[in-house]
Amino acid sequence: MYLPQEIIRRKRNNEILTTEEIQWFVKGIHDESVTEGQIGAFAMAVYFKGMNIEERIALTLAMRDSGHVLDWSDFNGPIVDKHSTGGVGDVVSLMLGPMVAAVGGYVPMISGRGLGHTGGTLDKFESIPGYDPYPNNDRFRDIVRDVGVAIIGQTGNLAPADKRFYGIRDVTATVESIDLITASILSKKLAAGLDALVMDVKVGDGAFMPSYEDSKALAQSIVKVANGAGTQTTALLTDMNQVLARSAGNAVEVREAVRYLSGAYRDQALHEVTMALCGEMVVSAKLATNLEQAHEKLQAALDSGKALEVFSKMVGALGGPNDFVEKMESYLPHAPLKLTLTAPQAGYISSIKTRELGLAVVQLGGGRSRADQKVDHAVGLDNIVKIGEQVAQGDPLLEVHVRDQAQYDSVKERLLSSFTVSDQKPDALQSVYETVTG
Repeated sequence: MYLPQEIIRRKRNNEILTTEEIQWFVKGIHDESVTEGQIGAFAMAVYFKGMNIEERIALTLAMRDSGHVLDWSDFNGPIVDKHSTGGVGDVVSLMLGPMVAAVGGYVPMISGRGLGHTGGTLDKFESIPGYDPYPNNDRFRDIVRDVGVAIIGQTGNLAPADKRFYGIRDVTATVESIDLITASILSKKLAAGLDALVMDVKVGDGAFMPSYEDSKALAQSIVKVANGAGTQTTALLTDMNQVLARSAGNAVEVREAVRYLSGAYRDQALHEVTMALCGEMVVSAKLATNLEQAHEKLQAALDSGKALEVFSKMVGALGGPNDFVEKMESYLPHAPLKLTLTAPQAGYISSIKTRELGLAVVQLGGGRSRADQKVDHAVGLDNIVKIGEQVAQGDPLLEVHVRDQAQYDSVKERLLSSFTVSDQKPDALQSVYETVTG
């Protein structure tokens, strides 16, 4: 028997907690025998004093084991997934899951909704009429087995202790702790019963972490803890100094994902990041011996149309239209107006305030500032210029999908001030900065 205040005191005094103490405290988070005040105090102690890797592993596994852990041992193939720390125009999951499934992986992807300036994969899929992100467990398993991928939302029985813990962290200013972020992300991902995980840790203006150093520290923490917990994990540090895709919103990003999979259009930076993450997943899953072979297999899955076919089957299996890919424009919601934001002067796009563009989407109703807000799936930004591109005065910077002129006017200045146009062409951005391995 432990006293929660003693565990809090020991961590406050920078002492190392035992696995048993951490397990007991997490059990109290789940069954509510530990109060909100005690959880907040514990989170603040960790925020200031930190945890070593063994403590982080113990916290991650205790939160993972607070609920149901999926078992795929009867599947004849590797169970793999990817998680992103979130960004603007980060549409990668929509293509990545079907691409990896098309080359032999099983991808049970449990995704989240957008909050703050970052978009959410579930919100994007809910642009598709009928798409059900909350199938029961048997149906989820059947879809993964039959199709190779199912992208769904977190159910209440996966890492439930984390849900309560995160809610308290959110109102006690303790979200920005690498120790607690690591445990929060991985408790949910490891509850999915993965053989291998690839992390996409964003870097730059639109990223969750404020600096390259913080992003790298988070990537290293996740890789060490996940591997220590028994799941093969690597992390890529990828750029978020500009919108990753050419669109930001929900229906607009679904359109871009389908165009990518069909080969109608593939933005270069988006393709580089998607292939890099897919390649790491395929190698980690031992479906290829090296990245070159993995990329060849993935490109073949795109060129043959197999990846697009897998996407179509997944949409249909989760309740969406079986002919969604063929008749996408008749199913996706359209905003009544599509207005063009133009460049005030000629030159090169030298910098973009990516976070501001994400917040503009939220302001339009395409995201949420509170978890209980409804999302307008039709609004968003499209055909966004990238850093290094040359524009003449009056050339389009982007297109804004809005309900009416007043809505456009409300975000126009925010959007304009997000772009810097200079006489000198800037250096090209790297899409992938580095890989962190265990």
